[in-house]
Amino acid sequence: MKSFFNKSSVTNLVSAVIILIGYLFQQELIKSIGFFALSGAITNWLAIYMLFEEVPFLYGSGVIPNRFEEFKFSIKQLMMQQFFTVNNIEQFIETEEQQGGKLLNLAPLLKAIDYDKIYESLVSSIMGSSFGGMLIMMGGEEALAPLKAPFTEKIEITLTEMVESDRFKSALRHGLNAHKISEDIIGKIETVIDKRLNELTPQLVKEMVQAIIREHLGWLVVWGGVFGGLLGALFVFF
Repeated sequence: MKSFFNKSSVTNLVSAVIILIGYLFQQELIKSIGFFALSGAITNWLAIYMLFEEVPFLYGSGVIPNRFEEFKFSIKQLMMQQFFTVNNIEQFIETEEQQGGKLLNLAPLLKAIDYDKIYESLVSSIMGSSFGGMLIMMGGEEALAPLKAPFTEKIEITLTEMVESDRFKSALRHGLNAHKISEDIIGKIETVIDKRLNELTPQLVKEMVQAIIREHLGWLVVWGGVFGGLLGALFVFF
């Protein structure tokens, strides 16, 4: 913003000096160049100022803060239509799966399984079956105790082999639909964007746009003065 005002001040000052020189030396060409340059610079400065601030009796001024709802909608449309599309996220998920070599690392999940509970469920099922009475005569649940360690070890090995099989991975990959995941992710992203945009105020929108373009718009003042001066010279000759 500082460089914007520096550009404006320097351009206006140079134009005023040219006008002064034209009066001092009674040169119509120089005066014309100065006046046209000053008018071009001031006109462009006013146009830029009117983008961000309301000017009384000037219709259309303050367009950015007054239409901030449309700016918010445009920001959302840009993000959702250009960046967070279903295709983009779907391609990202599929690429990550291919580069990872595995669809999911299920080792932590297997370690988190309570194999003791599986064994207890098995024993409970056996005791509740027609074999329960026979087992009670042979010592009940304690008769099955020696089977606990080999059973839990065997079930852990079996589950590990199962989840590492190509058939299981293919079924899991089919179940984890990248397209469906992408749509879910987009829904969550859109909710976050809506929440953040709803926090914006006209002042914040104005400051955002100023930060992006105002420094570069300052050159319009400079070129307004330059081309205004050239038109002033042409005006004198023609």
